[in-house]
Amino acid sequence: MSAPQVELFTAADYRSMPEDGKRYQLVEGEIIMAPAPSTYRQIVQGNLHFLLKGYLLKHPLGTVLCAPCDVYLDDQNVYQPDLLFVARERAEPIRDDGIHGAPDLVIEILSASTAAIDRRKRGHFAAAGTIEFWQVDPALRQIQRFVFAENTVKPVALIDEPETFSSPLFPDLVIDTKDIFRR
Repeated sequence: MSAPQVELFTAADYRSMPEDGKRYQLVEGEIIMAPAPSTYRQIVQGNLHFLLKGYLLKHPLGTVLCAPCDVYLDDQNVYQPDLLFVARERAEPIRDDGIHGAPDLVIEILSASTAAIDRRKRGHFAAAGTIEFWQVDPALRQIQRFVFAENTVKPVALIDEPETFSSPLFPDLVIDTKDIFRR
């Protein structure tokens, strides 16, 4: 007796879903609902958005967006990263219904309910052409910074509070982890 066939969904199936106020993602053909994040996780997301948006207002190098924003990587993977950045010279992926292609930067903020999925998505972003991936862990107050051209599996930097770090995507911006993890 063979195992039952699992129905895989496509990006077209995902787009045709009725809006019900819940957040979904399409991960390897599977539709996954995400529960509402904790308030502290939302604070961390807001802090990161504020830091990057403030920098980009003074240095218009691209667009930073927060979830929910659909990122269509392929027909089996439509994600809603917590934050993403698309450089101005690559703005063609930005459309009214989401991002079609790999953002330059993806930021995922881990929580107990989403950590395993966020880690699975990292490899898909690397394969699609994302340059950097920041995995932010509010519980550990730590950031793993991946630069996919250097290594798709291991972070190039492990940044703990109260350290600072920078990215070539944002010249002259020094990010203080105390500002990210501030309540």
